[in-house]
Amino acid sequence: MYCRTVGWFLLFLMVLGFPALALAQTTASADTQARIAALEQAVKSNQTATANAQMSGDNAWMLTSSALVLLMTGPGLALFYGGLVRRKNILGTMMQSFAMMGLVSILWALVGYSLAFGHGNIFVGGFEHVFLRGVSLNPNPDYGPTVPEQTYMIYQLMFAIITPALITGAFAERMKFSSMAVFLSLWSLLVYCPMAHMVWGVGGLFNSAGNHIPSFDFAGGTVVHITSGVSALICALYIGKRIGYPHTAMPPHSLVLSFVGACLLWVGWFGFNAGSAVAANGLATSAFVNTHFATAAAALGWTIFEWLHNGKPTALGAISGAVAGLVAITPASGFVQPMSSLAIGLAAGFFCSFMVFQVKSIFGYDDSLDAFGVHGAGGTLGALLTGVFATWVINPVYGPGKPTGGIDGNWGQMLHQFAAVGMAWGISIVGTLLLLVVVDKIMGLRVTPEQEVAGLDLSQHGEEGYTLD
Repeated sequence: MYCRTVGWFLLFLMVLGFPALALAQTTASADTQARIAALEQAVKSNQTATANAQMSGDNAWMLTSSALVLLMTGPGLALFYGGLVRRKNILGTMMQSFAMMGLVSILWALVGYSLAFGHGNIFVGGFEHVFLRGVSLNPNPDYGPTVPEQTYMIYQLMFAIITPALITGAFAERMKFSSMAVFLSLWSLLVYCPMAHMVWGVGGLFNSAGNHIPSFDFAGGTVVHITSGVSALICALYIGKRIGYPHTAMPPHSLVLSFVGACLLWVGWFGFNAGSAVAANGLATSAFVNTHFATAAAALGWTIFEWLHNGKPTALGAISGAVAGLVAITPASGFVQPMSSLAIGLAAGFFCSFMVFQVKSIFGYDDSLDAFGVHGAGGTLGALLTGVFATWVINPVYGPGKPTGGIDGNWGQMLHQFAAVGMAWGISIVGTLLLLVVVDKIMGLRVTPEQEVAGLDLSQHGEEGYTLD
């Protein structure tokens, strides 16, 4: 009887306890779900904050790089070229660089960016971005997944500005300002934009991420330096020599200006090369480091060659060597290791000085400021050496552990590099020559002998760079 009573009592307690237990479990389950939901929201918020921080950092670096590259044209190139000409031509020479800052900017907004980076064929982009249509503040994953496309567009504009400006060094002191403006405007659309699309544009013939002939050009060895340098040589040959060249001495009127300009080029070039990573990441660091080491090595190489050749090391030689190193490392900066950059820079210093001192004198062409000897020759050398020294450790273009350049065992990459170099030479020679002929027939290219003797400052702009009263 006692046991039965106890049993009924326990059963009664269990009946009363089940709802309470169920309620407790339900409450615990709801609390757990709430905590999980809160945790998931926190993770999402953290991911969003991280993505926003990365985008902000990358965008800040790219805008800074854009300003650095513009610094290369004005005042960097303007001062560098301006100091190398005679006093009567300084304003005319600097105006040529400044004109490109204005003219190319307008052309780029109207149609240039679309021709270079729009979807087209393997040779040139289409017209989808004419008048910057569709170029928004949202990222374009094809070019910069963590920066607004307008940032990428304005960054690439700075490359388009300096490239034709480099050509002016070949015909310095003897081309009409009006003809220069028309010729280089057409050149930027018909030579630069197609080459930029072929190398960097989606679907381009030589795009390193494409399926055609992937070549390596991190920041413009073929696109910028070979096109400008080879075009400069064609200009020098077509227009002819300056009056009195080479018998009349034509020394630089202010090496101080050129020295300052060269230093500004060195600083600005960090934006040129490291900015081409399109992110504030380790690849940008690698390009930054390589740029600096190659420049230093090239300045040393040129100085040694000149010292042996002329008996004295000069300031002009040192700054010319530095620019040659900047040119040669440009295509390789995001593909090679620091010791390789030293080798590329040293080779550029010796090779470009040889082109300026020996080859130029042998053939007798008047490349006034050695645009071909530095940019054409240095760009070609750098593009080819990129194929030799590129390594997957720095930039695994073909995948982690897969051979990239010659030192990795992929010597076949050299065929791709030669193909890209050949195209850059070809389009520069043919395009430049055709444009020179057309502009010459329509409006003439060269100033009159009287205007050349008076100088471009007075004859083309009606003013002088210096008042010496």
